[in-house]
Amino acid sequence: MRIGEVIGTVTLNRAHQSLDAASYRLAIPLTLDDLLGKTKPAGEALVVYDELGAGIGSRIAISEGSEAAQPFHPELKPIDAYNAAILDSIRMEPPHGDRS
Repeated sequence: MRIGEVIGTVTLNRAHQSLDAASYRLAIPLTLDDLLGKTKPAGEALVVYDELGAGIGSRIAISEGSEAAQPFHPELKPIDAYNAAILDSIRMEPPHGDRS
């Protein structure tokens, strides 16, 4: 699972009937330096299936690959990335022993 930032909405002309209940968001996965504010997100954006209603600028938890379809078991859906959570805040602390 990775943390990403929503940067847009994807509009489809047609979609698989099992995917009608949600939206698609365009999100950029964030690195540790992005989360610490040292760099701006520059990764490759991906399309994320979103049933939670994330908005532009939201930080989300992204599940990818075969794990992305697991919430829909037994009716698996054809998706590669899923918004598993909208994150209200992120708190990061240095590892134990690292006081820099």
